[in-house]
Amino acid sequence: MGSFSFPKSERILKRADFVNLNRSGKRLYTKHFTLILKRNGQGVTRLGVTAGKHAGNAVRRNRLKRLVREYYRLSKACLPQGYDIVIIAKNNDARYLDLWKVNEEISIIFDNKFRQ
Repeated sequence: MGSFSFPKSERILKRADFVNLNRSGKRLYTKHFTLILKRNGQGVTRLGVTAGKHAGNAVRRNRLKRLVREYYRLSKACLPQGYDIVIIAKNNDARYLDLWKVNEEISIIFDNKFRQ
């Protein structure tokens, strides 16, 4: 069993990395999220999470980001290795999501995209 931690080496923190992904990454859409994926050549999957003001006030945006990070932390063994992933909360309806709904919605994208 793998580690369930979320160390700094698995996070996208620099603005330049976000901009690079935004320009040249592959976009995938769900009802509440936009996912941007790109190979990073590092062999480790990194995650960045954003939620703009359209996703609600600060409390709701932070809750959404915590839910997405928790999804990643619990599911990273099942995710493809060597990718940079940015998950963007799209709209105000996302504030009603719980961990199970986030898991279901994002898992569908990864299952369809990386089905072997």
